[in-house]
Amino acid sequence: MIRVSFPGERGAYSEAAAVSFFAGQEVETVPHLTFAGAMGSTVDGDTDYTILPVENSIEGSVGESYDLLTSTPLVAAGEIHHRIRHCLIGYGRMSDVKQVWSHPQALGQCRRFLEEREMRAVSAYDTAGSIKNVRDAKDREVAGIASKEAAELYGVPVIAEDIADNSSNYTRFLILAARGRDTSGLVQPPSGAGGTTYKTSITLSIKHEPGSLYRVIKNFYENNVNMTKIESRPTRGNAWEYNFYVDFEGHAEDPRIAGMLERICSDSSVRVLGSYPSAAPPPVA
Repeated sequence: MIRVSFPGERGAYSEAAAVSFFAGQEVETVPHLTFAGAMGSTVDGDTDYTILPVENSIEGSVGESYDLLTSTPLVAAGEIHHRIRHCLIGYGRMSDVKQVWSHPQALGQCRRFLEEREMRAVSAYDTAGSIKNVRDAKDREVAGIASKEAAELYGVPVIAEDIADNSSNYTRFLILAARGRDTSGLVQPPSGAGGTTYKTSITLSIKHEPGSLYRVIKNFYENNVNMTKIESRPTRGNAWEYNFYVDFEGHAEDPRIAGMLERICSDSSVRVLGSYPSAAPPPVA
């Protein structure tokens, strides 16, 4: 039995993504109210893995996740792109709804839908959790945004389906494990014609001086390594200083990649979060 912690209530997209990633294996999903709580359960050994949302194709990066990744002892062991199908869920009709509860990411992904209907967006800690709260409120003027599965789980009617601003709506999740854990058994289909391709995630803390970021990025160009993402996040200790999260193609144990990372270390503090099979990119609608 594989135990996977996820942030949110039962019926959250994170839970569905975990089930999809570990399809074909016996999985027990474990809900946590916060991202940090989900990760902490894996750090403590209560769960084998944590699934963490890191970016969405409409709304972009999940800042809280990147902040946690800069300091977590966990390592990235896999990724998955999970299709997001938002529904408006509540007891009233469309014309009754005055305010809509959901996670800020979901509200942002449905911004045009809400603005056109003059519905007030109210942030909640989780998509599925917002439906649980709608169920308890039983107010026709209040609705939530979550999956159809969450609506069925909590017994609240679906008012409208597929309400995201773009029908090609995917969230990328990372699978995190304790450092040193054997993750070779993770089921991942090959994403390249020649077999499995790999992606590596790192965090960088660069010197606060002119040209330091340029010198880091130049290493990727000189080694013909495709950087697929770079994300800056404020450090918690010093104002106006930033940590960087970087994804790139290749495995950290490849001699070419290892040499590049060694050279980058001369200009920055580098932490390798992990190398893992790269998920095939989602289709574009």
